[in-house]
Amino acid sequence: MIDRYSRDEMKKIWELNSKFQYYLDVELAVCKAYNKLKVISDEVLKDITSKASFNVDRIDEIEKEVHHDLIAFLTNVNENVGDNSRYIHMGMTSSDVIDTALALQMKDAGKIILNDIDELIKTIKEKAKEHKETVCIGRSHGVHAEPMTFGVKLCGWIDLFERNKRNFENALNEANVGQISGPVGTYSNINPEIEKLACEYLGLKPAKFSTQVIARDIHARYLQALALIACVIEQVAVELRHLQRTEVLEVEEGFSSGQKGSSAMPHKKNPISGENLSGLARIVRSNSIAAMENIALWHERDISHSSAERIIFPDSTILIDYMLSRLNKTIKNLVVHKDNMLKNTKLFGGIVFSQKILLRLCEKGLLREEAYKLVQKNALDAFNNNGNFEDNLLNDKEILNYLSIEEIKECFNTQDYLKNIDEIYNRFDI
Repeated sequence: MIDRYSRDEMKKIWELNSKFQYYLDVELAVCKAYNKLKVISDEVLKDITSKASFNVDRIDEIEKEVHHDLIAFLTNVNENVGDNSRYIHMGMTSSDVIDTALALQMKDAGKIILNDIDELIKTIKEKAKEHKETVCIGRSHGVHAEPMTFGVKLCGWIDLFERNKRNFENALNEANVGQISGPVGTYSNINPEIEKLACEYLGLKPAKFSTQVIARDIHARYLQALALIACVIEQVAVELRHLQRTEVLEVEEGFSSGQKGSSAMPHKKNPISGENLSGLARIVRSNSIAAMENIALWHERDISHSSAERIIFPDSTILIDYMLSRLNKTIKNLVVHKDNMLKNTKLFGGIVFSQKILLRLCEKGLLREEAYKLVQKNALDAFNNNGNFEDNLLNDKEILNYLSIEEIKECFNTQDYLKNIDEIYNRFDI
């Protein structure tokens, strides 16, 4: 079950009342631009600004007749403004309002998401400090490889989120554009200077080119950036799920007092947060595909993109906000089993120290292939027979021809694997 969760700030951006407020902000910015160019007097602008308002219920009522939400919105605003409403929407087309308002929504949603990423990175850094020297096993192909530390693993996660933050910032900057260019984007009935001024007032850049809409590859890039964030969230979630498996049990999601894991099995503590995040990542990725499908529109525009965008933008931004916050909470409350981490490095008598033995034999003059065969023989014997790699080496006469007992034992020192960790940590300012 998903935790009860509400981020009112993100949710509010996509509510109908907010959408129409963004519309009104665009219309008023254009009126302000007209005023700057002396087309609208100060008195008229003041009258429009003081009276311009809307009511969602009234807009719905009008839309039932006109079947066009932007016209219904304008009709309602005009009812409230009166005679001076003739100056509202002059020379504009619907998408001038809709696409510019969407840019504002994307911008405001982006601010929340960037803050979420910053909070998550901060949490991971705190955990990385705590576990800088917590020895654990590194795995490749899901199989034990060599010792590392849990802190180093966490540094990898910091890298993921720092990189994807930059990627999202770039997409957000690209999407920070508005258009006030009129039908088919030729400024046929509106001065291009109006677009420049209105966008400046709204904190946007004028689109370099717009047909009757802003090109949808811009929006697709934004949603692809969100999809990549979802992917790296899932990457971390999957790792945590693997590490919580009973036979591994190196970490566990926090389990609160009174929490239950199974209706049938009282012993169960399941990685429900990680599973939840993996599932939600599939939705965000799917939405990015819909955004790419929206790129190819008929001629200068159609509205096939519109119905999809009413779903994918709210859903993707709200989900990413939720996912980042939930992962943050999960990592904060993570239970780390240091003893199990260390124990897993020593399975089968420490076979994961095999490369150290290999390199030490090569240092003694043995050819690499000969050394590899000697080490592999002892390692696989321990693995296949539930034996002890270190004992095998200490009892192997061929090995003892090259290495002393002390030299063999030195190769099983986990601290030797930590000697360059500071170099990694310095890259992340930890």
